[in-house]
Amino acid sequence: MNNAESSTVISGLAWFKSSYSGTEGGDCVEVAVSTAVVHVRDSKAAAGPVVTVSPNAWAGFVGLASSEQRV
Repeated sequence: MNNAESSTVISGLAWFKSSYSGTEGGDCVEVAVSTAVVHVRDSKAAAGPVVTVSPNAWAGFVGLASSEQRV
């Protein structure tokens, strides 16, 4: 994982929020997928730091997070 990058350094990516995110703001993250890593940032601070993780790590996180939603 690398959290030292900033969104201004990582340009040209297509950022998106979850379809579960509301339009009224709140606590959201945005994700951009590149060929080798998944970039994650705070939607309210788009120019702030970016966390990068491997696709496998992201898939594991999403799997755990979505299973928590079913509880």
